[in-house]
Amino acid sequence: MENKEVLNVNVVTPNGLIYDHHATIVVAKTVSGELGVLPKHAPIIAPLAIDEVRIRRTDADTHVDWIAVNGGILEVRDNQVTIIADSAERERDIDVSRAERARQRAEQRIQEAKAQQDSDQLRRAEVALHRAMNRIKVSKHT
Repeated sequence: MENKEVLNVNVVTPNGLIYDHHATIVVAKTVSGELGVLPKHAPIIAPLAIDEVRIRRTDADTHVDWIAVNGGILEVRDNQVTIIADSAERERDIDVSRAERARQRAEQRIQEAKAQQDSDQLRRAEVALHRAMNRIKVSKHT
């Protein structure tokens, strides 16, 4: 087996380390657009959008881990990719029924905020809906 460079990938939340593996590529959506990270990538720090992170592991060319992140920061330095997020869940850990209930609550809150013309409440409800939809989308990759 040839010795090829790999990325060390960690995803950390206030609850601790939720992901720690080697990878050949990491793809994440930043607030500026999609970012693909390969070994030897230049150092970078980028704010993440609420979206999925795709990580192709080294143990199989087809093995991809999917993680739902609710914003945060991605840092790349010396083949180390660190994602620090308020919350993040691997596809296998997502409780789909809980995410569906969160989606329904957010949709209800959006309707209430529109009826009350409360722009702050509307924005918070839209973010909650985006988070719930992201979790539902990522859960479908299992």
